[in-house]
Amino acid sequence: MSVWELLLAFVVVLLMLVALLANVLVLMCFLYSADIRKQVPGLFILNLTFCNLLMAVSSMPLTLAGIIYKSQPAGDQVCHAVGFLETFLTTNSMLSMAALSIDRWIAVVFPLSYHSKMRYRDAALILSYTWLHSASFPIVAASLSWVGFHHLYASCTLYSKRTEDRTQFVIFTGVFHTLSFLLSLVVLCFTYLKVLKVARFHCKRIDVITMQTLVLLVDIHPSVRERCLEEQRRRRQRATKKISTFIGTFILCFAPYVITRLVELSSAVHISSHWGIISKCLAYSKAVSDPFVYSLLRHQYKKTWKDMVNKVLKRSSINSSALGEAQGRNLPQLSE
Repeated sequence: MSVWELLLAFVVVLLMLVALLANVLVLMCFLYSADIRKQVPGLFILNLTFCNLLMAVSSMPLTLAGIIYKSQPAGDQVCHAVGFLETFLTTNSMLSMAALSIDRWIAVVFPLSYHSKMRYRDAALILSYTWLHSASFPIVAASLSWVGFHHLYASCTLYSKRTEDRTQFVIFTGVFHTLSFLLSLVVLCFTYLKVLKVARFHCKRIDVITMQTLVLLVDIHPSVRERCLEEQRRRRQRATKKISTFIGTFILCFAPYVITRLVELSSAVHISSHWGIISKCLAYSKAVSDPFVYSLLRHQYKKTWKDMVNKVLKRSSINSSALGEAQGRNLPQLSE
């Protein structure tokens, strides 16, 4: 193996381990906290978490083996199953992010009618659509034998070896990425930009009230005034940073891989196998970033996993103290 291949293999191992740990922690928070389970967005996050976990235990290990052995790492049936699953999980993850953005849009733009427009039944219907949508493309690809090991990405994915199917495969690939990546990106941009518009409007109203208060309080200390103005700046930047993170991570992780898949269809362009694997690793990195972007860095999830850690530490301290007391009681008996 070359240095590049060793480095790429290390990156895949790192992505796989972090994705497993982070998504398992999200799942534990969901199971531990009743408040998180009551929330409708929790269903979308749970679906996204399961997709990321399955990606980490199915597609990533085979890609690692493909990088190491430079050939198909398993039998045809296993490779076809993993390629089918990878296509399904990638599409499902994209649509789950779009569903989360729709939920935030309804919650921010229509706060008074949110509970009537986004109920558990509505979330279940949206998830049912994402599953049907995500399953339709790999079913078609599998029925036409367009799933296999692709050396450019060292992974089992959508791939057609027959030259007579080239035109149909090109059309299928274009439609697939249009109705998965592009559709999800349009929904993300539309919903989050609407959320940002409402957030900025509320920030302006709060800023006006704050400035009027500062003008009235003529004897206020300069440090207090400065803190109020600093909080204004943070408030204006907070929503922009969050929305930029949601859209930016989606584009950064998926766009290079999707563009590479589309450019690959042109026989006039040569793509390096190293770049193909790098673009695949960027797509895998979404399974790593999702737990932090959508869950673990939020206040409710941070509080939940801190409570879990404190509970475990408290139990261990109680057990150790109880063991110490038992040993103390047994010492006189041993000396006798």
